[in-house]
Amino acid sequence: MVLRVASLLPSATEMVHFAGAGETLVGVTHECDYPPGVEKLPRLISSKIHAATMTSAEIDTAIDRILTDEGSIYALDAKLLEDLAPDLVITQGLCDVCAVSLNLVEQAVAGLKTRPEILSLNPTSLGDVLEDAVCVGEALGRSEVAREKVSALRERLGRVEEAVAGLPRPRVGCIEWLDPPFSAGHWVPEMVRLAGGEELFAGPGEMSARISWEEVFEAVPETLVLMPCGFDAERARQEARNLPELPGWSELPAVKSGRVWAVDANAHFSRPAPRLVEGVEILARILHPQAFPDAPRPEDAARFPASGMGRPSG
Repeated sequence: MVLRVASLLPSATEMVHFAGAGETLVGVTHECDYPPGVEKLPRLISSKIHAATMTSAEIDTAIDRILTDEGSIYALDAKLLEDLAPDLVITQGLCDVCAVSLNLVEQAVAGLKTRPEILSLNPTSLGDVLEDAVCVGEALGRSEVAREKVSALRERLGRVEEAVAGLPRPRVGCIEWLDPPFSAGHWVPEMVRLAGGEELFAGPGEMSARISWEEVFEAVPETLVLMPCGFDAERARQEARNLPELPGWSELPAVKSGRVWAVDANAHFSRPAPRLVEGVEILARILHPQAFPDAPRPEDAARFPASGMGRPSG
């Protein structure tokens, strides 16, 4: 019997396909967009925030208000969930801003005539993400495929570590939200370390936290990586267009050397999914272009501002 899977996380949707079990998916979220085609599946989750038409500051304010007043910025269609009759629901308990809360999912499942199994993924490190990929594969009866693919990802990470070994480690500031600024926590500091850099604003496994631009300037980063959660590189560049107006911006070493980058956080940094490994490779090419002659494609990473946009170079 083929399992019926409801994915309440974009990262879980990616993992199901990673395990070679895309045909098991019966429902996804409004944010699921990879691999192409999943957006055609029934959408179990919707957002109360229309981020496409809002600025970063407006989104931040709306999130605080809705979480305070209503407890969740997401709505789960319990009727559709019942109609789809999944055997397995994949969700998370890590972040109420990133996805529907585990409590809301448990309440919805408790009201169903059938009781699907709930698999909650709560990674805080890159290793956790890779283990979750195996866990999803095991739940779908595809453990061998998942383990083989994860092994290949670990080999890619090993090649990056080997390539940057012994090279100078630049001071890196990864910014997960721009207005107000937030540090990039959880697995991102580990990604920076593997890529041959020193992350300034968060330690491995730490939660993302609100910081100030004054703190960013005082840390004098040699490279800044703008990775606002949920945005691609182009949207990140749009949101960053006012940064040059900040007092002290032009004096930052990263700005002076043209080493401010906007990246596709959605694909390679925000979502705890196998494509984080590609994110490590992108970071390594940004930080140590001499060690990686094959630069990221323009859609993977673009210099900011637009006048300096291009592929990483020496």
